[in-house]
Amino acid sequence: MKASQMDREAFGAVVHRYGKAIFNVAYRIVSDDEDAMDITQTTFIKAYERLERYDPSHNIFNWLYKIAVHEAINAAKRNSRTVPLDDELRSSPETADEACIQNETSERLQDALMRIPLEYRTAVILRHFQDLSYAEIAAILDIPEKTVKSRIFSGRRMLRDSLLKMGYAP
Repeated sequence: MKASQMDREAFGAVVHRYGKAIFNVAYRIVSDDEDAMDITQTTFIKAYERLERYDPSHNIFNWLYKIAVHEAINAAKRNSRTVPLDDELRSSPETADEACIQNETSERLQDALMRIPLEYRTAVILRHFQDLSYAEIAAILDIPEKTVKSRIFSGRRMLRDSLLKMGYAP
């Protein structure tokens, strides 16, 4: 079936399959669950409206990711806030002590991520939290793969320095 012939039910399956992943990348970039929900919704609305332009020879997930990342970057530029990670996004620890340590670590990591410039934060998030390849990140951000590698390298360094400044040493 061509993308332009996709009906609402078929598109609903796409939303169901990729909604959580889109939310997660948006949340990591903007660090606000309401904004991430809005970005997720906007991503799927824009995708549905642009189905005519979608090239089925490309991966639909990468196409959605590209829309979501651009929406999240725009939202982060409009409104910069630091909020700890949402409980639902964390994996469940086995003990209360592990829960406390995991909560503190997640909060520090998210805070440190929010302190590095957006273009570096986005590259680090896509690589290390979304497990995308350099080529996939380059396609999503519309930048050369070499630039992706440079941003990830610099972003890691900035993230490490930010964590050190916050008193969180390895």
